[in-house]
Amino acid sequence: MENDSTVKSMTEGRPLPLILKFMLPLLLSNVVQQTYNLVDAMIVGRMLGASALASVGASSSVLFLVLGFCGGSCAGFSIPVAQNFGAKDYPRMRSFIYHGILLTLVLAAVITLLTSLLCPRILHILRTPEDIYPDAYRYLLIIFLGIPFTFLYNYLSSILRAVGNSRMPFLFLTVSAVLNIFLDFFCVAVLHLGCAGAAIATTASQALSGFFCLIYICKAVLIIQPKKEDRIWKKKTVFHLLGMGIPMGIQFSITAIGSMVMQSANNSLGSICVSGFTAGTKIKLFTICPFDALATALATYVGQNYGARKFDRVKKGILQGMAVGVAYGIAAGIALILFGRNLASLFLTSDSVEVLDAAAQFLRCLGYFYWMLALVNICRASVQALGYPGRAVFAGVIEMIARTSFSMILVPIYGYAAICYTDQSAWVTAGTYSTIVCLWALRKMKSR
Repeated sequence: MENDSTVKSMTEGRPLPLILKFMLPLLLSNVVQQTYNLVDAMIVGRMLGASALASVGASSSVLFLVLGFCGGSCAGFSIPVAQNFGAKDYPRMRSFIYHGILLTLVLAAVITLLTSLLCPRILHILRTPEDIYPDAYRYLLIIFLGIPFTFLYNYLSSILRAVGNSRMPFLFLTVSAVLNIFLDFFCVAVLHLGCAGAAIATTASQALSGFFCLIYICKAVLIIQPKKEDRIWKKKTVFHLLGMGIPMGIQFSITAIGSMVMQSANNSLGSICVSGFTAGTKIKLFTICPFDALATALATYVGQNYGARKFDRVKKGILQGMAVGVAYGIAAGIALILFGRNLASLFLTSDSVEVLDAAAQFLRCLGYFYWMLALVNICRASVQALGYPGRAVFAGVIEMIARTSFSMILVPIYGYAAICYTDQSAWVTAGTYSTIVCLWALRKMKSR
């Protein structure tokens, strides 16, 4: 294994350079993914208009819920893989991978069926305006039908990252992003498929990146391919994976429930607020890429070193990662405050004055508290990697309660101004809790 260039141990060397080096492909992957999401929005907003942009954005919170569960559960399934890779227990690692494949197949089938059947009901719950409902339905249904491809890429890329390979998932995602941009133009501008065309382009690109990962693993990464003796059904292994994966998936879903309530409250304010919120959310998702990449890198680092019983390295890596994340959060927040309107103009023409004002207000308010998001993501990921998924789920519960309370109590009174501060209420409460729990988990590490 030591000479295998397809995997990388993070149990030796200076923590911060290791984390940042591993983080770079993750960051680029997130940037690439959000770039083609931005291209989707730019093509839809500029070619089809603000109404079409609202159609695409009207279901963003439920997509966060469903796709977040997919990504979260796959990330949870990879934690025992990282721990056993760090401990050099490769047979047990492959057994976890095999059982994770089976669980992923089951989840993909069940979630695809349920979401596709419930698609109309979901849009009604979100109080989607009637003038954008048809396009919103077509867009959402196609994305739901592509969920198996989402699981394929997320699970395989999570396994590769668990064994220290963050470079190849990035390369595959980059290729699929280029295809996505081409398909966007082709489906929307040439075939005139409207919002459905944007969804088809996204689904096809996700499928391509997943199949690239599968081919690469089958051809090159022998160490993680389950052998015959690894492919033995073990109930204990299944329950261990479910205990890690389902809480992480639920954590993302619980967080998204609050976002759905927030989305529903915002949808009730009319198409201008929906369009402004959508444009602002696209920028937000782009600028949180470093938070997500750093949290994922730390989860792999912590998992491997915890498995290797190198507790001092775990503590040092987490603290250094928190410092880097907070510094970025301050810088990004200042940029959103100063240049939010300019960034929103990427999706809208200059005559959409009211929508641009709404997007700029949303981004400016986010900027004041952006650094708190670093503590939410980094501490929660570290707690999960240390084997406390339940406490990470509770952080998601706190986020849900904060967003739901703000949306239900304050939006009817203060309107869009309350929407602009709803995310921050969740970050402050969940960030405070996650930091305290992370420090507690570090103290408990050796005795546990």
